Amino acid sequence: MPKVVVLLKQTFDTEEKIIVTPQGVDEREAKFVINPYDEYALEEAIQLKEKLGGEVIVVTCGTERSQEALRTALAVGADEAIRLDSEGLGDDSYAVAEALAAVISPVSPDLLLAGLFAVDSGSGSVALQVAERLGLPHASAAVKLTLGTAEELGLSHSVQAAQYALIERDAEGDTETVALPLPALITAQQGLNEPRYPSLPGIMKAKRKPLRTVTLSELGLSAGSSARTQRAALYPPPPRSTGKRIAGSPEEQATGLIELLRTEAKVL
Repeated sequence: MPKVVVLLKQTFDTEEKIIVTPQGVDEREAKFVINPYDEYALEEAIQLKEKLGGEVIVVTCGTERSQEALRTALAVGADEAIRLDSEGLGDDSYAVAEALAAVISPVSPDLLLAGLFAVDSGSGSVALQVAERLGLPHASAAVKLTLGTAEELGLSHSVQAAQYALIERDAEGDTETVALPLPALITAQQGLNEPRYPSLPGIMKAKRKPLRTVTLSELGLSAGSSARTQRAALYPPPPRSTGKRIAGSPEEQATGLIELLRTEAKVL
């Protein structure tokens, strides 16, 4: 019966209007949801629990607002939630991974799942850095995941372990199959499963499930002490100029397009 930890992040909803300022996204106008790729990781963990038993623990690093995402995860089927208070951490992935690893280490999970990347930062590095800090093997972009013994999975592996994960992963448009001894970390790609919605009974049960907050001081860490990067400013892309319609015959349009590419776009 595996103990599965799922890394979640609360991100802004990319389907809603997003206002970007030099200080970041204007949270007053933003709608926040569970990072879409993390939803695949959560769904996979819950399916494993339904099949094999065990427990699912969701962990996030964020402000008090991010507890909404944890409550949603509990309503979907997770058993316990932990919020790492992000005060003082900023956006530095190195510092965030260090703190998350300190939270996860005493939990001793059999499997660690996360989304391929977060839609707000897009780096896809935090989960992998956590795996490195915990000394776990890892595979990214999983589109299929099976757990079992070497015999059950048809493996003849040099690394002896009680359980393995057999992963089919997206590899630049192709599929690669890898096997990892557990415990391990796996990041989820779109197509791994179809995330479910929380049910009304699940929402009611979530209110009684444990959700605790951990601070950096409780972990023996200092705010900003291990940060490797700092974001100076964030700028939205420049507004698009109006398009141009080229009139005339196909030959005249082609000639006009080439001229514009040469004189205005300067790509020729």
